[in-house]
Amino acid sequence: MILPAVIYVLYLAFYPAVDAVYQSFHTLHGGLTLYNYDFVNSIFGKSPIYNTFVVTASALALQFAFALILASLLSKPFKGRAAFSALFLIPFGVATIVTGVIFHNIFSTYGGYANSFLRVIGMHPVNWTGSYITSLFVLILADSWKNTPIVTLILLAGMTSISPNLYNQAMVDGAGTFQRFFRITLPNLKGFIAIALMIRGVSEFNIFAMALLLYPYQLLTTMTYALYDTINAHPAYAGGTILLAFVLIFAAIIMTYRGKYGRGY
Repeated sequence: MILPAVIYVLYLAFYPAVDAVYQSFHTLHGGLTLYNYDFVNSIFGKSPIYNTFVVTASALALQFAFALILASLLSKPFKGRAAFSALFLIPFGVATIVTGVIFHNIFSTYGGYANSFLRVIGMHPVNWTGSYITSLFVLILADSWKNTPIVTLILLAGMTSISPNLYNQAMVDGAGTFQRFFRITLPNLKGFIAIALMIRGVSEFNIFAMALLLYPYQLLTTMTYALYDTINAHPAYAGGTILLAFVLIFAAIIMTYRGKYGRGY
C-alpha cells in the first residue's frame, strides 16, 4: 500500500537530490572536478557571499527570538489561546510572492504605509530600498514575518514535551523565572533548537525569491540571486551552491553545539 508513496519520494525527492550532488562535480564537458565550487568566489565575488551570511545570521536570530517568545506564550493556558494559535500561523500559509508584494507596498518609498505613518507622527520619510542597511532590514523583516511560525511550532513542541514536574521541583527549591528558563527550558530544547536552525538555516542560506521580489535589481545580492543573474548559468553551478549551503550550515551548527554542550551532544 505504501509502494506508490515510496516511488514518489524516491523519484521526485531522493533521486533529484542525489543527482544534484553528482552533477555538481561535473563541468559542462563532463569529468569529475571541483571547478564548480570555485565559481562561488571567482564569479560571484565576496559581496554575495557576505550578504548571504549576514541575511542568514540576522534572519535566524530574529526568527528564533520571536519564536521563543511566542512559544513561551502558547505553552501556557490563557484566554483566547486558540484564536491566537490560529492567527500566528497565517503568515506561514501566505505565498512568498504575496509576502513580497505586501512588504513592497509597506516599505515603498512613495506611498508606502511605513512612510505614511512616519509623516503622521512628524518624521521624515525613509528611502527603504536606497541603502544597504535599510534594504537588509526590509528583507529580514519580510522573511522573518513569513517563517517565524514554523520555528515557533518546533520550539512549542519542545516546550510541551518538558515535564511540569521539573518546573514544580525547581520552584520548591527556590529557582526564579530566569533560573528555570536557563537551567530547564533551554537545555531541554537544545535538540529542537538544532532542528529549527537546520531547517531554517538551509532555507535562509538559499534565499532568493524574497530578494528578487523586493529588489528587482542588484542592490542586495545573495549567492542564489547572483546565480540567477549570471548569464548562461549551468545547473551544475546551482548544485554546487546548494551543496555548499548544506555543508556550511551543518558545519556551523555542529561546531556551535559541540562547543556549547561538549562532546556528549
